[in-house]
Amino acid sequence: MEMTLRWYGSKFDTVTLEQIRQIPGVTGVITTLYDTDPGEVWSRERIRALKDEVEAAGLHISGIESVNVHDAIKTGSADRDKYIDNYIETLENLGKEDIHLVCYNFMPVFDWTRTELARKRPDGSTVLAYTQEAVDALNPEDMFGSIASDMNGTVMPGWEPERMEHIKELFAMYKDIDDEKLFENLKYFLERIMPVCNKYDIYMAIHPDDPAWSVFGLPRIIINKENILRMMHMVDDPHNGVTFCSGSYGTNRENNLPDMIRSLKGRIHFAHVRNLKFHTPTNFEEAAHLSSDGSFDMFEIMKALYDIGFDGPIRPDHGRMIWGEKAMPGYGLYDRALGATYLNGLWEAITKEEKRHEAV
Repeated sequence: MEMTLRWYGSKFDTVTLEQIRQIPGVTGVITTLYDTDPGEVWSRERIRALKDEVEAAGLHISGIESVNVHDAIKTGSADRDKYIDNYIETLENLGKEDIHLVCYNFMPVFDWTRTELARKRPDGSTVLAYTQEAVDALNPEDMFGSIASDMNGTVMPGWEPERMEHIKELFAMYKDIDDEKLFENLKYFLERIMPVCNKYDIYMAIHPDDPAWSVFGLPRIIINKENILRMMHMVDDPHNGVTFCSGSYGTNRENNLPDMIRSLKGRIHFAHVRNLKFHTPTNFEEAAHLSSDGSFDMFEIMKALYDIGFDGPIRPDHGRMIWGEKAMPGYGLYDRALGATYLNGLWEAITKEEKRHEAV
């Protein structure tokens, strides 16, 4: 596997490439063109400029997160083919620039959801958190407004103010979309893009929905083993794969994370490994990556990835805000650097132990 860090670009990120380069074992970044709109074609020139900036810092682009999918594609509206054509052109340009991994999601209306951006923990750190009770008590427009006002001057992906201004219209677009229709639209999209993915060896890694259940009545389908295997079978191509995010699938305590990893051998193209601490099944907060700080056995998650021969990019995710840092919630430097080092340590221990067993 390759240890990476997500980087939001020099225009938006408080974390610099120079700082990322100094994290032991981190050799690549996961990034995107953050000032592009869903459905917009990415030019080769802009992709190359981003590559040049990253490579000048001694790193490389390990993958793109995300090439956002336009709502017309997700809803199957009359103009979806135009936006799929644009998506295909972007994939072609990425392939020509030697970039072969794209993380994306198929979540309606908005990206991953949290109800608190800075819940204070006993050690004084602050974390992203979620309670279903808070969601149930809020009108979606109220929640989006309150979250947008507390971002330390930054914007989380999927929560851009210009997008949130059209919340009512977005909800109306999905009024008649249920799980089955969303699956149908995902299948149509994947069947259209697989030829270009095969031509340029681009691995599409769908990100799970977060949390792993319906929010505000909207359909969510990438939530469990059954659904992800359904997606694999309906477009059975090795370039159609997943981003295995332990924190997203792990929001549902019924999901057995190591078992899910083993069931997806050969189809996990990218991994986000993070920990959550649960107070109730629907009240959780982000934790340090260390197993004992949360509810997940991080050793078993990393061991499962090792057992299936995972060799793709991996990154720590949703770090705590510690040591007085001011940054995008979940995406500061310090705790993610600690997380990368911890995950690298687990991987080293697992690798050496397995080699010892093989030598006996």
